[in-house]
Amino acid sequence: MASGRFVVNASPLIFLGQIGQLPLLTTLADEVVIPMAALAEVAAGDPDGSLVRAIEQNGSLQLAPDIPLPDLVSGWDLGAGESQVLALALTFHAAECVLDDRQARRCAKTLDLPTLGTFGLILRARRLGVIDQARPLLERLLELGMYLDPRLVESGLGDVGE
Repeated sequence: MASGRFVVNASPLIFLGQIGQLPLLTTLADEVVIPMAALAEVAAGDPDGSLVRAIEQNGSLQLAPDIPLPDLVSGWDLGAGESQVLALALTFHAAECVLDDRQARRCAKTLDLPTLGTFGLILRARRLGVIDQARPLLERLLELGMYLDPRLVESGLGDVGE
């Protein structure tokens, strides 16, 4: 079922960790790369360190050292995690950027890099039959403070038959 490579930023890691769905990443991609800058952002919001430990102890998640930013990325003045996701994705062949930040997704589009957010990841998992229902997960994300346009949620859920 898994295919391709994800390069993942902090927000999707945090949200998926909070709803107990971190394994979706490795179920949906053959390779999951997390830049150290993104892990540092996760750590900043992980007071007991449980999510960072879960990431570090998951042998299917690869931590990648940060690399120098290409001008095409640094000019966007994004956060360190987003910038590293984009920089690493540019170095890989056929990597999909897993980002929630709108500006980072715009940058990825200009760089012709495919993107997927936490919302899209859950819909993909539902579409592929990895999860039985997307709605409860999306409702939990909304409770946790993720902003999703209600019309987009209903449209996405309709696309997967919910």
